[in-house]
Amino acid sequence: MMWKALLIAILAIAHCQAVLETDANTLVLLDNLAIRETHSIFFKSLQDRGFKLTYKLADDSSLLLSRYGEYLYKNLIIFAPSVEEFGGDISVERLAQFVDDGGNVLVAGSEKSGDALREFASECGFELDEENAAVIDHLHYDVSDAGDHTTILTSAKNLIQADTIVGKANRKSESAPLLYRGTGLIADKENPLVLKLLTAESSAYSYNPDSSVTDYPHAVGRGTLLIAALQARNNARVVFSGSLQFFADESFNSAVQYAQSGVFHKQAGNRAVAESISQWVFGETGRLRVGSVQHNKEGESLPPDQAYTITEPVVYTIAIEELVQGQWRAFKASDIQLEFVRIDPFVRTYLKQTKSGAYEAKFKIPDVYGVYQFKVDYDRVGYTHLYSTTQVSVRPLEHTQYERFIPSAFPYYTSAFSMMIGVFIFSFVFLHFKDEPLGKGSKDDKKTQ
Repeated sequence: MMWKALLIAILAIAHCQAVLETDANTLVLLDNLAIRETHSIFFKSLQDRGFKLTYKLADDSSLLLSRYGEYLYKNLIIFAPSVEEFGGDISVERLAQFVDDGGNVLVAGSEKSGDALREFASECGFELDEENAAVIDHLHYDVSDAGDHTTILTSAKNLIQADTIVGKANRKSESAPLLYRGTGLIADKENPLVLKLLTAESSAYSYNPDSSVTDYPHAVGRGTLLIAALQARNNARVVFSGSLQFFADESFNSAVQYAQSGVFHKQAGNRAVAESISQWVFGETGRLRVGSVQHNKEGESLPPDQAYTITEPVVYTIAIEELVQGQWRAFKASDIQLEFVRIDPFVRTYLKQTKSGAYEAKFKIPDVYGVYQFKVDYDRVGYTHLYSTTQVSVRPLEHTQYERFIPSAFPYYTSAFSMMIGVFIFSFVFLHFKDEPLGKGSKDDKKTQ
C-alpha cells in the first residue's frame, strides 16, 4: 500500500507541474537564476497583472517553444545578454518564426551581448554596438557613476511621443530622468516598422569606455537608441533594450542626481516606463479591433439584397474598440478615414463618432458602376494596424429609372424640335407655292398687238 500511495503522490506532483507548465503564457529565459531576484519587482508586476511566468536558463537543453505544432507560450522574455546559443528547441530562426506567428518578445542586452541576441536583433531591424561598447555621456551622468560616465541619465522628453507605449504621465517635463547603463542600439532607417522608444541625449555616444576614441562611434547623439521596438505587419511586437540594468530593482528604487547640475530626484522613472512598455509589448495596451460593420441606403436599416445603384445616398457605420484594462471599450479618435475604392478611391471622407460610440460616414455613391470596397485602413504609432474591407456591387440605373427629360440635354431637344419645325415649314412652302408660267404671258402679248 505504501508504494501505491507514493506512486500516486509522485503522479500528482508531476500532474501539477505539467498543469503549471501548460497554463503558463510567458517564458522567461535568464542568464542565471540570480536575475530572478535582482529583477523581482518587474517580474512581480507582470504576475500581478495576471501573467504566469515560467523561468528557464537560456542554454537549458530541455527548452521547448512549441509542441505538436502549437506554441506553449504567447510571450517571451529574454534576460540573458551573454548567451551565445540558445538551448533545446530555441534558435534565432525559431524566434523569428515565433514573431511571424504573432508572438511577443521582450529582450534586454548589455555591453557584453552574445551572438544569439545580436543575430535576433538584426532579424528585427536593430543592430547592437560592438562588444564591450557602452553608452557614454560626459554631461548627463549620475553621481553613482564609477568614473567612466556610463551610468547615464536621459530625460523623459527623449521618450517616443506615443502615450500608449510609454504612458502619458511619464513624458511630462517634470518627470524623473531614466537611469541607463548598457550598450547602444542602431536602427535600420529603411525599416518603417521600427520604433525609437528611448534615445540618449545629444551629448551621448556609444563606444568602449576602456579604450581611446580612434574611430567615429557607430551611434552618436540622438541617433543612439537605448530602447527600440518593432511592430510587425501581423501586429506582433518586439522590444529590445540595450540595458538589462534598466529593469533591475536597483534602477527602480534608487534616487538619481545629475553629477554636473546637481538636480536631484527621489526615484528614477525606470519603473513606470518599464511597466508601460511591458504592457504595450504584451498586448495589454494599444490593441484595436473592429466590433461590427454596417452599411445601408440612407433611410433604411439593412443593406440591399444584391447591389447598390449609382448616385444613391449610403450610410456606413463601423464600431472600433480598444482594449483598456482588460476590457474592450469604444475607441475615440478624430482622424479615422473611410475610402470607397474601385482600384482607386472614388470617395475619401472622415468618419464621425456618434453618441453610441460607433463611427459613421454618409456620402453619395459615384456615377460609375462596378465592384467597390468600403475600406478603413487605420495605422498609428502605438496601436495595432486596423484594416477592414467590405465588398459591394454598384449597378447602373434600370431603364425604368432614367429621367424622361434630362436637363443637360435641353439644347439637343431644342435643336431636334427646331429641325422638325423647319422641315415642316420648308415642306409646306415647297408643296403649296406655285410660280406663274412664262409661256402664257407671251401669247397674251401677241394678241394685244
